[in-house]
Amino acid sequence: MNKWLKLLSIMLLSFVFLAACGNDEGAEENESSNTSVSTNESSGEAQELAEDEVRITITIDEGNENVSEEVVQVEEGDILLDVMKDTFYVEEDSGFITSIERVSDDADEGKYWMYFVDGEAAEVGAGEYELNGGEEIIFDLQSME
Repeated sequence: MNKWLKLLSIMLLSFVFLAACGNDEGAEENESSNTSVSTNESSGEAQELAEDEVRITITIDEGNENVSEEVVQVEEGDILLDVMKDTFYVEEDSGFITSIERVSDDADEGKYWMYFVDGEAAEVGAGEYELNGGEEIIFDLQSME
């Protein structure tokens, strides 16, 4: 009986050890991953950005409709248009973004893609804007007034 108890204990400890090792491998893999994190579902509170991340939100009509939101790792000096193309499905014409995630601008309705950095309207095109990290960027399809 004593042998069975020892054997059962060893098997139980082995199982616990293997389960713990399996969880560490997954955490290690996630830490070294350089992928963007999707935040399409709004939790009501904004997550803190690291120095090497930017949050890009895609909306329509001054934020009335949410299309997508991603937190993306960047390096200082990355160009916003390049990051957009790497992260979203983007179409552009001569440096002007004409479609994001298959939502196109509409010249007949006077709706175009505008972007804002930390709440301020951008002063240069996305093809010229150099990212520093930590920015909150909103692309919004809105009427030109």
